[in-house]
Amino acid sequence: MTGDADERALAAEDRMTDDERFSLLVSVMGVSDLITVRDERIPDGTPMSAGYVPGVPRLGVPALLMSDASLGVTNPGYREGDTATALPAGIALGASFNPALARESGGVVGREARSRGFNVMLAGGINLARDPRNGRNFEYISEDPLLSAALVAESISGIQAEGVISTIKHFSLNCNETNRHWLDAIIDPAAHRESDLLAFEIAIERAQPGSVMTAYNKINGGYAGENSELIQGVLKGAWDYPGWVMSDWGATAGWEFALSGLDQDCGCQIDVLMWGAEAFGQSLRDAYANGRLPKERLSEMVRRILRSMYAVGVDRWGAPPEVDMARHNEIALEAARQGIVLLKNDGALPLAPDSSPRIAVIGGHVQVGVPAGTGSTAVVPPGGYAEVIRVGGPSFMGATRNLYLLPSSPVAEITKLLPQAQVEFDPGMSPAEAALLARRSDVVIVFGIRVEGEGFDSADLSLPWGQDAVIEAVAAANPNTIVVLETGNPVAMPWRDNVKAIIEAWYPGQAGGQAIAEILTGAINPSGRLPVTFPADLAQTPRPDLPSMGEPWGTPATIEYSEGAEVGYRWFAQQREQPLYSFGHGLSYTRFDYSDLLVLGGDTITATFAVTNTGDRQGADVPQVYLTGAPDGARMRLLGFERVDLKPGESKQVTVTADPRLLARFDSEAGQWRIAAGTYRVALGSAADTLSLTAETALQAALFGR
Repeated sequence: MTGDADERALAAEDRMTDDERFSLLVSVMGVSDLITVRDERIPDGTPMSAGYVPGVPRLGVPALLMSDASLGVTNPGYREGDTATALPAGIALGASFNPALARESGGVVGREARSRGFNVMLAGGINLARDPRNGRNFEYISEDPLLSAALVAESISGIQAEGVISTIKHFSLNCNETNRHWLDAIIDPAAHRESDLLAFEIAIERAQPGSVMTAYNKINGGYAGENSELIQGVLKGAWDYPGWVMSDWGATAGWEFALSGLDQDCGCQIDVLMWGAEAFGQSLRDAYANGRLPKERLSEMVRRILRSMYAVGVDRWGAPPEVDMARHNEIALEAARQGIVLLKNDGALPLAPDSSPRIAVIGGHVQVGVPAGTGSTAVVPPGGYAEVIRVGGPSFMGATRNLYLLPSSPVAEITKLLPQAQVEFDPGMSPAEAALLARRSDVVIVFGIRVEGEGFDSADLSLPWGQDAVIEAVAAANPNTIVVLETGNPVAMPWRDNVKAIIEAWYPGQAGGQAIAEILTGAINPSGRLPVTFPADLAQTPRPDLPSMGEPWGTPATIEYSEGAEVGYRWFAQQREQPLYSFGHGLSYTRFDYSDLLVLGGDTITATFAVTNTGDRQGADVPQVYLTGAPDGARMRLLGFERVDLKPGESKQVTVTADPRLLARFDSEAGQWRIAAGTYRVALGSAADTLSLTAETALQAALFGR
């Protein structure tokens, strides 16, 4: 199919006029909360969305209709009355450690996109969580290249299996939102290849996304969209990527980006706001007319777009697919269930469904619903939002910064699953008021939430609106306090030692209230594992102070990613710091034991071991295999994992084979991956800081890839 796609793209481009070629290079935004005037280039009857690119009907080339994003078909402000399945946040999917579930989630997005006529989904968010304040971490998967790539690849494959193109984004180092248009991300190129770029590389190999979206920020001095070293040298060169490279919306500062490998300018109206003109508009045509843009380059830009259209099959659509919204809700529910992480449990959970306690449920607007992240991933669920509370903020992104509540009330679901209990709700408006209810209750479940999203980083790790003080007061009033967090990032927990249990539910999607209640009552055994490290405080992180935080919109900033490839748990291992909760951490209502670890070397590492459920409940475990040492010293790398569901007493043998790049260092001088000969140490455990079995093996020297 791919060879046929290349040939068809070559033939179609050869028959195009220059006007037709240029028309494929610009994506126009539809009317929304950000763009209030309809662009005349969008034909009547075209559904409003993030991007429209006209087709070439005489050649059978369909128009491209683009929509955000990985968490569902985004619709706020675009299409009045439209709703779609609102999936849990990407970080919740990451917590599932379940590639098969990622594929199902992608299928939900692909089917619902196609049913609306959208053939490009701006999905595939894979940026690593380098900073726990990053407003978009909730969209992404994890801090680890392998976990991120494994899940994003399956999500992309699920979308593209429905005949809908998926992007992968944001290439690269879009790891902070503060003044992102003016942020310069500084990193050692070899460390970049071993971390963020490795995530992209593995996911692109596995899923072949139709397009790669560049980031807003600069990388080592040049904007991502004009970074020839990355686009031409790495992506299209070393990786031989055949698809097209699109900009993020309004991230193209000039037509010269085309010379560096950018193939398509998207959100062109925002170019005018940011840079004063459409980058791939008249200026690109003028550059072509006077020879500064070679004809060969223009043809390549067009062929790459056409090639992905033909490879994925957007030109071969038949009747719209039947969409089973009930089934899609079940997938959203299962993703929420598997993504919820039980961080702490001093015997408080699960709550007995046949008991009749007085239960106080406090805070978080949980009498209404569950929160969702803000920005381009916001999805209006079936029936609409339960409530939208305006928040706002500086810059044009302030209009999208709201507390969106999805109609899945934890209060209602807890009441349903505990019919004999007396459930009372308090809004958590003041510590003193909440403590009054807590004092006369047997059990307290207090919710902590945060609004996080595109265009904004958090100033610190606290819960806003005085929620930490509410939790502290409630815990002081009642020793049987359970905290449920609904956030997109790690949070500080000054009250941790004073509560009996802590659950991280993330932004759990449209069925999140039910999933939370099922975990609390034991109807579902918790199985989520942290895809990011929770630091004890910002002093433990590579950048306790975030450059440009608090500066006006438009202020240039430089962030030096001095940790290089040592992101997240790798950093904590290198610094010998003990985090609040480590990557991979997650408790269960049953117990698991590991045994019989056998590690083989040679060209790569293969680890075989047994997992046994030694408890009295069925449950899922996620054993993790790490590299802990190499000939050049200590080095922490996740080599593999597997989600294993076992009945009490049941065992399963698991085999993990490491991608050799996880064992290697990137040799910038040679432009290849290098494995040093010698002894490598491997550990098996339930988290990056909980390693129960170790072994050593030898690897041969190798130089490979590029």
